[in-house]
Amino acid sequence: MKCKEGTGLRARPLVASGRRLLRMGTAISVLVAVIFFVLVMRVGVALLNSLSTPAPDPPPPGELRKVKLQYWCSLCGAELRMTLANDQEPEAPRHCQEDMVLLTPADEL
Repeated sequence: MKCKEGTGLRARPLVASGRRLLRMGTAISVLVAVIFFVLVMRVGVALLNSLSTPAPDPPPPGELRKVKLQYWCSLCGAELRMTLANDQEPEAPRHCQEDMVLLTPADEL
């Protein structure tokens, strides 16, 4: 290769710089792929860990539990919704001196 007159610098061929850019683009693509892989793996492992943790133990007897029960008085027609109870299936409340009728389906208890 000849030097440009008066500069003392040699001109670089375009082919060599094109190959270097191609290699650099490939390296960036590989880096992006590795970062994406690590991100997907972390999300996947976190999801599997959250699925594998067991449900918390039920509260000890005497503490209130969340329930969603609907009762109806057969004498006067009054309705009651129970949201907290000391047992998962508590005794029916009394109204008009009678036990109220449970309206909540058995499969939702």
